[in-house]
Amino acid sequence: MTRPETGDARTPHPGEHPAGAARVRRFSPAERLVHRTTALLTGLCVLTAACLYLPQLAELVGRRELVVRVHEWSGLLLPVPLLAGLLSRAFRADLRLLNRFGPHDRVWLRSALRRDARPGSRPAGKFNAGQKTYAAWIAGAVLVMLGTGLLMWFTHLAPLVWRTGATFVHDWLALTVGIVLAGHIGMALARPEARRGMRTGSVDREWAEREHPLWRP
Repeated sequence: MTRPETGDARTPHPGEHPAGAARVRRFSPAERLVHRTTALLTGLCVLTAACLYLPQLAELVGRRELVVRVHEWSGLLLPVPLLAGLLSRAFRADLRLLNRFGPHDRVWLRSALRRDARPGSRPAGKFNAGQKTYAAWIAGAVLVMLGTGLLMWFTHLAPLVWRTGATFVHDWLALTVGIVLAGHIGMALARPEARRGMRTGSVDREWAEREHPLWRP
């Protein structure tokens, strides 16, 4: 039997929804702040990168030097919200859940690949296997983008052949990140209750039991 995933043990704060209420708490204020600041910095990285590489946008925006500086600093600051979030117990608890892949996650992935959307075919805890895979991939991509970006920014750090390779990896990975983020946004737009959970911190209990049956908030 698959063990239900539980959140961190804590005393409910004023305003939280007690057990049995129509809505249940999903994300703390700290977690929502980390998500919003990370989304803002990522958006700045993607938009400024588009302005640097697409001539039409470059002509429309102008001020290339400013765009370069915004791109560099937004990329450099991208890990900061995550590191600051480690001060939150709820955030650390969710990181542990995201890093834990169980047998039910493999069932979820197989069902997703078969496009099997029957009730019960995609068991999930607080985070489903797709969300865990996305989180792991985007975390790795950010580290690679940061490393290659630093080699491109500080040209004295490595020989020319390294910088050339870093530029190639950085550019193509940036395109991949843009595509993956577009898919992430598209899935979020198709799931209003999931968006509401990130926006307000709580979700409908019936939705939680249907979409995340192994989660015990």
